[in-house]
Amino acid sequence: MKIEHAALYVKDLEKAREFFVKYFGGTANEIYRNEKNGFSSYFINFDGGARLEIMHKTSMDDQPKPMARTGFIHLAFSLGSKEKVDELAARLKTDGYQVTSGPRTTGDGYYDSLRPRCRRQPDRDHPLRQLCPARNRAEKIPFISFKSSGRTA
Repeated sequence: MKIEHAALYVKDLEKAREFFVKYFGGTANEIYRNEKNGFSSYFINFDGGARLEIMHKTSMDDQPKPMARTGFIHLAFSLGSKEKVDELAARLKTDGYQVTSGPRTTGDGYYDSLRPRCRRQPDRDHPLRQLCPARNRAEKIPFISFKSSGRTA
């Protein structure tokens, strides 16, 4: 058995698709739309067979998401090497994101870097709000982790 895909609701479907394609090498399918219920989505395919469905619905609620809660908390990408982790962290910084941690070797032996986030606080309608810091620290959100191919220790 394997996990077939994970899904994530986003505010701006096109900008989210561009983000995962540009920074994580994903390939998107054609957009799926259901005009009847205002739903649309893309499947982003990654090397190795992993898939992420990014979805948008015109009538979504976007409540604060405290970090200390049950449920989904992060998404990790294996980049294959320490050098690739360093390169992606630098590229995200150059493109206006702040990396919240690393690159570094974690206590459990992974070389990684954590969650790209916007340098400035996004407004409520920012397309990648899920990837940006909250002004109110109680409103933390899931993050993205990118790692070398495996444990180094």
